[in-house]
Amino acid sequence: MALHIAVIGTGYLGATHAACMAELGFEVLGLDVDQEKVDSLSRGELPFHEPGLPELLLKHIDSGRLRFTTSYEEVGVWADVHFIGVGTPQLPGEYAADVAFVDAATVSLAENITKDALIVGKSTVPVGTTRRLLGLIAKNKREDVRIDLAWNPEFLREGFAVKDTITPDRLVVGVDSVRAEETLREVYASALALDTPFISTDFETAELVKVAANAFLATKISFINAFSEVTEAVGGDIRTLADAIGHDSRIGRKFLNAGLGFGGGCLPKDIRALQARVSELGLDRTMRFLTEVDEINLRRRERVIYLAAEILGDLAGKKIAVLGVTFKPDSDDVRDSPALDIAARLYGSGADVTVYDPEGNANAAKRFPRLHYVDDTSTAVAEADLVMLLTEWPEFKALEPASLTSLVNKRRIIDARNVLDATSWEHAGWHFTALGQYFEPTAAS
Repeated sequence: MALHIAVIGTGYLGATHAACMAELGFEVLGLDVDQEKVDSLSRGELPFHEPGLPELLLKHIDSGRLRFTTSYEEVGVWADVHFIGVGTPQLPGEYAADVAFVDAATVSLAENITKDALIVGKSTVPVGTTRRLLGLIAKNKREDVRIDLAWNPEFLREGFAVKDTITPDRLVVGVDSVRAEETLREVYASALALDTPFISTDFETAELVKVAANAFLATKISFINAFSEVTEAVGGDIRTLADAIGHDSRIGRKFLNAGLGFGGGCLPKDIRALQARVSELGLDRTMRFLTEVDEINLRRRERVIYLAAEILGDLAGKKIAVLGVTFKPDSDDVRDSPALDIAARLYGSGADVTVYDPEGNANAAKRFPRLHYVDDTSTAVAEADLVMLLTEWPEFKALEPASLTSLVNKRRIIDARNVLDATSWEHAGWHFTALGQYFEPTAAS
């Protein structure tokens, strides 16, 4: 008989996983304690932007494979495999991750599961969490029921989450029983048929894989941004430098794009949570380099504010057009977004800030309602004293200087993502500035 799958938590991770499991042919029941969220998802409405997911959600609500509920009792009776995909945010005022939602979901499942089942964690958690959860399960489950536990970290890239779930580049499972591994091989049979690497390991390694991957990516991004600080001071082309070292097969070119650095709901919190956890283990010095990685990343924001002030002089009263406020393109996520942080700081300095983002305006407005949000590039740049490209959406990368020249007050642009052709903009009479390039102030001049 085909496995019944429950997904606990219907945020970005959970909703994506639920819809993709339905696409793989399973009957799926998504659970969330928020009735409003459950009602919206049941109507096929997503509270976030992710390409391809709305169509998948509607397809399987209509097919009957995908339903949503608020009842742990219902999923406990019905499902064979329970994926936990709840959030693990950074604790207020601390670096550590808050695993309260994971704990609560695990306990609620253990109390309500009425038949032999497998609980599979997908949330990003501090190492040691899974073994601790085994104790919670043992304490709260029925005596006549066997509940196995596994950890199966997610590696979703916002903008590519559907692809990353259905055809992942690897599958990692932390297990302590043959039964758990066999069940997960059944769940992921379609991916395994495509020769997807399947890494079966212990709980601790599985927990560490996700944070290790994010720590490495964050380090790589901050590494090239550290060198961009050098090229900005002495001259040189950071993109050519990145291309040159990227040809080394030991290094690779991906994630060597100098710019504003990383943001979003994963990399910043995950590297901080890792530092907190290794400190608890008495290994403070082991991940100390991540402090500098974080600091380099945050300095990029300060650098852009500095450039704007050097170009404009006093920011007060100047009109600045901000193109993009999400932390990356193909997403409406503004959590820890460098672009939105910069827009807010410019406003705080007295600038008149007009924002356009293809998908992120609504979420940004919830966080910083005082910024002026508009619906297209032309309106954003109208009468601007400075244009700032802060998120590399395709429509911004394709901008031609001639299309903006007659709209702005002054032909000045900061390319904070290194995606525009400096020569074409300069030939069109624009004062062009990009991170990683030597800068000569003209502002106030």
